[in-house]
Amino acid sequence: MKKLLLAILAGVILAAAVPETRPVPEYPIEQFLTTTQHFGASFSPDGRKILVTSDRNGIPNAFAYPVDGGPPVQLTDSKVNAVFTLGYFPRDERFLYLQDQGGNAALPHIYVQSPDGKVRDLTPVEGRLADFLGWSQDEKSFFFMTNERKAEAFDLYEMTVDGYERKLLFTNDTGYDLVGVSRDRRYVALVNAPFTNQSDAYLHDRITDKTFLVAPTGGELAEEPQDFSPDGKSLYYTSDQGSELAYLMRYDIETGQRAEVLRDDKGGVLGARFTPDAKYFVVRTDRDARSEMRLFDREMRPVKLPDLPDGDVGGIEISRDGRSMAFYVTSSAPQDLYVRDMKTGQTRQITRSLGEGIDPAHLVPGKVARFKSYDGVEVAGILYKPHQASPQHKAPAVVWVHGGPGGQSRIGYQPNIQYLVNQGYAVYAVNNRGSSGYGKTFFAMDDRKHGEADLDDCVASKKLLIDTGWVDPDRIAIAGGSYGGYMVLAALAFRPKEFAAGIDFYGVSNWVRTLSVMPLDWGSTRESMYKDIGHPEKDAERLRRISPLFHADRIERPLLVIQGANDRAVIKAESDDMVETVRKRGIPVEYLVFENEGHGLRSKESLARAYTATVAFLDKYLRGNGKG
Repeated sequence: MKKLLLAILAGVILAAAVPETRPVPEYPIEQFLTTTQHFGASFSPDGRKILVTSDRNGIPNAFAYPVDGGPPVQLTDSKVNAVFTLGYFPRDERFLYLQDQGGNAALPHIYVQSPDGKVRDLTPVEGRLADFLGWSQDEKSFFFMTNERKAEAFDLYEMTVDGYERKLLFTNDTGYDLVGVSRDRRYVALVNAPFTNQSDAYLHDRITDKTFLVAPTGGELAEEPQDFSPDGKSLYYTSDQGSELAYLMRYDIETGQRAEVLRDDKGGVLGARFTPDAKYFVVRTDRDARSEMRLFDREMRPVKLPDLPDGDVGGIEISRDGRSMAFYVTSSAPQDLYVRDMKTGQTRQITRSLGEGIDPAHLVPGKVARFKSYDGVEVAGILYKPHQASPQHKAPAVVWVHGGPGGQSRIGYQPNIQYLVNQGYAVYAVNNRGSSGYGKTFFAMDDRKHGEADLDDCVASKKLLIDTGWVDPDRIAIAGGSYGGYMVLAALAFRPKEFAAGIDFYGVSNWVRTLSVMPLDWGSTRESMYKDIGHPEKDAERLRRISPLFHADRIERPLLVIQGANDRAVIKAESDDMVETVRKRGIPVEYLVFENEGHGLRSKESLARAYTATVAFLDKYLRGNGKG
């Protein structure tokens, strides 16, 4: 969701946000990559361990961290395909996890691992994918979805914890996105998203075999199911009816009555769910590119959270016995896992993610900075100022464009950005029009204007950087991944003199092809992209007009392209063709292909190569082979 923010002079914001200049050591990439990513938290049945995903050995794998402290125990040892933990079984220490197929996170299977280390693929159909949807109330089974039957349809299944016998609960020939199952198994929560700023919440009654709208109001509203009440009588969902920002609603299934539960005028509701024991209700809201967590009991009475460490708190999980709360805290440093004893209030830090030898004071916290774009629309972003930058020693800069197109750059640790800033590059992570988090009007401003209205926001953001007084106006590059990678290519092709260089991470070069070969398992996302960006047949002429590949003869600035060979979202041909075309014109192009990666780089080996190449490329074309 998005909102159109009040206009504030960028210079005033920047004057208050910029830290003082001071020299810091430049850390090698190897030191940054000793930083560990941790995410996910699941308490063991006895509450003594927490199941966590960590890339401490180079590839994301499963680890068990003792709640009382001590070294973690590595549970999986994948060398290529990333492992993403789902959780311990409710009554024993078996656990479920998702694992990439062929280095491609877009084709995960669900696996179970026993305490003795034995592993079983529970969704073994090649070329298909699956996802976990939660445990049953009696804890004797769990729910999951898979497109094994038909590529474009995700069906709902239940699988027993003993014997792993599966049962089909809902055949999804309509192509809805599955969200969850009521604890009594009667209702299935569904969502249909025919447009990027429209989503309709549905319920399917398995007894009557009828599917019905939760809020049949019509119009371009975004209404999305979140979770069922523990008794299965109500559905909580978010809605933006009559509002720029999403708020939380409750739907009484028997009576059809709807009631507003929570509204936050300072930030939309991003998500809401009950903890596994159903004692607490966790709500996550957006506060100007930050996440805020709020805790309630079953009757929606606020539960006061204890004093927590500085930074953004997320990922709250409660142990089944209610004695412990796990949560992550992130700031300019990477997120770390903490556990708090709910009775004594004692808090223990479980993980220490920042790389050895890196002083946290040498990292740079991102600051929200806004500017008025070319047409007066206010645009926000996250500004990172190198410690060594000053009006006397102006820094080169990078405009960083997020993916999506409806994504959002958010406050928090980003290793690639911290590495760039440490090497002396200012970074502005722009949330151009079409980004989420600023209201639905702002979100829709790029519809059918991709590579045009949103691209001009990126160009306009250069003025914000220049107005700081410590950025060199002649040394500003543009970089981004996925849709952000497309924006890089579009900038070089359609605004060829605006940026000194471009770095494209797996970006679209030919919209006609990309929209034609979208995977069938993308479901309603395919139709949404057709309406938002264009149909590959009906809108082919316009799509060719905004596709950089067909205008590569206009490119005159150096380009670095980074691509995963197994990418299903933006296939390798998108980068191959762009590189070949630009090279034929004699423009400097560097190209890195990662054979065991998909849409996004996951291994530290791949990240090291990509980050090293990025800084070397920028040093070459923004600094002339040298620093300064």
